[in-house]
Amino acid sequence: MMFSSVQLPRQRLSTRVLGFLMLTLMIGLSVIGSTLYLSWQLEGGAAAINAAGSLRKQTYQLGLSLQEYTATPGPALKQRILDERDTFRATLTLLDHGDPARPLYLPRDEGVREIFNGIRAQFDQHIAVWADDALQGKPLPAWAEMRADSDRFVAQVDSLVSEVERYNARRTLMLRLSQMVLIAMAVVGCVAQIYLMFLLIFRPLERLQDGMQRMAQQDLSVRLPVETRDEFGELAEGFNRMADRLSESYATLEARVADKTATLNDQNRELSLLYGSTAFLNEIHPAQELCRGFAVRLREWFGADAASVRVLDPAQQNAHLMIADQLPEVLQDAPQCRQINDCLCGEVVQSNHAVIHDFRRGTPAARERECEKQGFSQVSAFPIRARQEQTGYFNLYFSSAHDFTARELQLLDTLGHHLGNALENLRLAASERELAVTQERNLLAQGLHDSIAQGLSFLNLQVQMLEDSLRRDSLDEAREIVPLLHAGVQESYDDVRDLLLNFRSRLGEGDLNSALESTVAKFRRQTGMKVSFTSSGHGVPLPPDEQIQILFILQEALSNVRKHAIGADQVTVIFVEGPDLQLTVRDNGPGFDEALKAERAERHVGMRIMQERAGRVGAELHVSSVAGQGVTVNLLLPEARRHKIQNTTA
Repeated sequence: MMFSSVQLPRQRLSTRVLGFLMLTLMIGLSVIGSTLYLSWQLEGGAAAINAAGSLRKQTYQLGLSLQEYTATPGPALKQRILDERDTFRATLTLLDHGDPARPLYLPRDEGVREIFNGIRAQFDQHIAVWADDALQGKPLPAWAEMRADSDRFVAQVDSLVSEVERYNARRTLMLRLSQMVLIAMAVVGCVAQIYLMFLLIFRPLERLQDGMQRMAQQDLSVRLPVETRDEFGELAEGFNRMADRLSESYATLEARVADKTATLNDQNRELSLLYGSTAFLNEIHPAQELCRGFAVRLREWFGADAASVRVLDPAQQNAHLMIADQLPEVLQDAPQCRQINDCLCGEVVQSNHAVIHDFRRGTPAARERECEKQGFSQVSAFPIRARQEQTGYFNLYFSSAHDFTARELQLLDTLGHHLGNALENLRLAASERELAVTQERNLLAQGLHDSIAQGLSFLNLQVQMLEDSLRRDSLDEAREIVPLLHAGVQESYDDVRDLLLNFRSRLGEGDLNSALESTVAKFRRQTGMKVSFTSSGHGVPLPPDEQIQILFILQEALSNVRKHAIGADQVTVIFVEGPDLQLTVRDNGPGFDEALKAERAERHVGMRIMQERAGRVGAELHVSSVAGQGVTVNLLLPEARRHKIQNTTA
C-alpha cells in the first residue's frame, strides 16, 4: 500500500513497542544474570569451604602416617603416604584454580588469597618436606614440634574457611537485593506496558473498529483521523483509501461485471468445445470420419487456417496422414512430413508434449520449410495419447500467429487424450469383431464335426457293410442296410438343417431337457442300442448359448460311444438340473485303461472338443473308465460358477 509520505523507522509502532520491550528485556536479563552469577559464586564458595575443610583431616592423617612409617616402614605404608601427599597437593591445586563444572572456586578477594597463599607456603615448607624426609629415611622432627606445626596449619585453614564464609554472606545479601530489584522492575514494567498498550494500540483500535461498524452500515462517508505515522496511522489512511475506493466502485461495477462475464464466456466456450468433442468422439464413427470431425472442430474454434491428424508407425518412424482439413495437397503428399526425423512436427514425438513453431522467429534448420512456403507463419503439433503412450499427433496451421494460453494448451492436451482413447477403442472393437468371427468359424467347424461328420461316418460304415453284402450276394442283408442308409441320409439332412438353424437362432430358455431327450431318441434309432434317459430337478434355466454347448457335449459323448465302444449295447444318460447342473453318459463297452487316457486324449479330437465346450460354460468335464466296465463321461456345472456366468451374461 502506498502512502503520501515515507514513514521513518522511529515513527513505527512496532519500533517503539519493540524498543521498550528490548529495553525491559535487557534490564531484566542484566538483573537475572547478576543473580545467577551471585548464586554461582555462592555455590562455588560453599564447595570451596568443603574442600578447604578437608585439608584439616588430611593434615592430621598425613602426620599419623609419617609417624607410623618412622616406626615400621613398609612398601604399602610408603605408597599410602605418597597418595595422601598427592591428594593434599591436588586439593590445594583445586582451590587455587577452581572447577567450573562443579562449580568450585575461591573468591577473588585479596584477604582470601593472602590466607590461601600462606597455607600453600606452609604446606611446601613443612608438611611436604616431612613426607619427603620420611620417604628418604631422614629423621623427622619431634612429635610435639610436628603437632605444633600441624595445629598452626589447621588454624590457617580455619581462617580461610571463615573468610570465605564472610565473603559468601556479603554475596547472599547482594543476591537478595537483586531479587527485590527484579520484583520492582516487574511491577513497573507491567504498569508501563499497560499504559503503552492503551495509548498506542487499544485506543486507535477502537477508532478503527468504530469506523468498520459504520462502514458495515453502508455509511461510505466515514473517515478516520490520521494522528500518527505509525502502523495504526497507516491503517487509518488505508481505511480512508478503502472508503474512497468503495465510493468509486459503484461507478465501475458494470465494467468489472462485463470483464468477469467475458472471462466466464471464454471458460464456457472451452467447456463447450471439450464436451462437444468428447461427445462426438464417444459416438460410433469410422476412424477417418472421427478424426475429420475432431480436426474441423478445433480448426473452427481456434480460427486456424488448416488442420491435420497423423498416426504413428514406430517401426518405420513414420507419421501417416489420417485426414487433412483445408491443408494444401503439397503438404499432404510431402515426403518430409511423413518422416518423424525430417519434419519439425516430429519433435512432438520426441518430447511428448506440445510443440509450437513460429516461422517469424526463424526455424531450427537453415533451409526453408514447406509449410512456411505455403504461407503459414505458425505450425503447432499436439500429441495424441492412449494408455499413456503416444499414438500420433494433430496439427493446427495459422497464417497469423496464435498465442496459446496455458488453459488452451491444457485443453488441447486433454482433447488429444480423448482422441487417442477413441481411436484405441475403434481398434479394440475391430479386434473384438475379428475374434468373434474366428470363434464363430471354430463353432461351425465343431458343429460340422458333431453332426455332419458323425452322420457321414455312420453312412460310410453302412456303405461298407452294403458292399460286403453285395460281394457275398447276401441280398437280404443288403435290403436291411438300404433303409438304414436312407435313414442316415435323412438324419444327415436333418443335422445340416439343425446346424443351420443353430447358427440362425438359439435355443430358448427351458428347452434343454427336451433337446437332450430328442438327441437320445435319435441316437437310439440310429444305433438300436438300449439308451435310457433320466432327468430330474428344476433349476434356473441356462441361457440358450450355454444350452447349445451342453447339447453338443451330449452329442459328442454319444458319438464316441458309437465309434469307440465296440460291443456296447446299453447307454445310460442322466441329467440333473438342480443347484448344480450334472450330465452323465455311461456305456457298458470295453472301456480303456486309465494309463492310456493321456495318449488317447492327444489323438481323440472329440474329447478335446468336449473339454473346450465345457470350459466355455465354466463346467468341469471328467472322463473315467475301467477296462471291461465301460466309460463314464460326467459334466458338472457348480452353482457358484453357474450364477457367476449368468450374472456376467446379464
